[in-house]
Amino acid sequence: MSANRPVADMANCAISAPANRRINPQGIMSRDLDRARTENLYGINAVREAIGLRPVEYVLVAQGHHGPRVEEIVHACRAQGVSLRFAPRLALDRIAGNRQHQNVVAICSAKRYDDLESLLASPQPQLLVVLDGVEDPANLGAVIRTAVAAGASGAVIPERRAAGLSSAVARSAAGALEHLKVARVTNLARALMELKKQEIWVYGFEPGAEKSYLDFDYSLRCALVLGGEGRGLRRLVRESCDAVGQIPLYGAVPSLNVSVAAAVVLYEAARQRHAKPGG
Repeated sequence: MSANRPVADMANCAISAPANRRINPQGIMSRDLDRARTENLYGINAVREAIGLRPVEYVLVAQGHHGPRVEEIVHACRAQGVSLRFAPRLALDRIAGNRQHQNVVAICSAKRYDDLESLLASPQPQLLVVLDGVEDPANLGAVIRTAVAAGASGAVIPERRAAGLSSAVARSAAGALEHLKVARVTNLARALMELKKQEIWVYGFEPGAEKSYLDFDYSLRCALVLGGEGRGLRRLVRESCDAVGQIPLYGAVPSLNVSVAAAVVLYEAARQRHAKPGG
């Protein structure tokens, strides 16, 4: 594919700092956190990665014996000056809203969205993941984790009819959410046109497309667009892509889960980008 595309028109506590002046790793006191949007982040990997990267008011740990991974979080909190509190596991169930917290919950500022301009200002060659209406937080988190592993520079999601960044997404991403810029836009088709104006190739993926995902040049600055569960790419989003490809299916299934499809195309992009000359 030629790179010369015309630009498109279009309650039992052990606290490591005074209770009335808790300091988080960025030096923001708890009263500042109270004015910000906060969330109850849960899961060992999600909490461990957030310490030092997000303002954290305190970390709640279930009472009792813990394995080395929870102890690592306890040590990290003490090293960073993050307050620790210990409570019965049932209290963590209530705060997390489920039993999947793995004995740790962090009360911290919510993950902030980036704007599209900051994604485009990344010093690394752009490899963006664009999700058109992915509604399952587990799918969104899984895509984010794979995107980070494959070296993507950011993700773009729509504001409406789609999962937003949440503690459930962070749990599914298993810590990777802290390492990826995510922009949330009001109009996804318009955002794709803006990417094209910035000379970023936009590749969409859906079953039944004429081309294969292997036909594309991912060594270029590019955005990979995948549709939501069930309905796939919406018409305006599809029409905003430079090309649309499919992942061949050889068994008796009509499509792949969006997180699996994202892994397939992301790692083809990573393969091309990291291929040794002449290899």
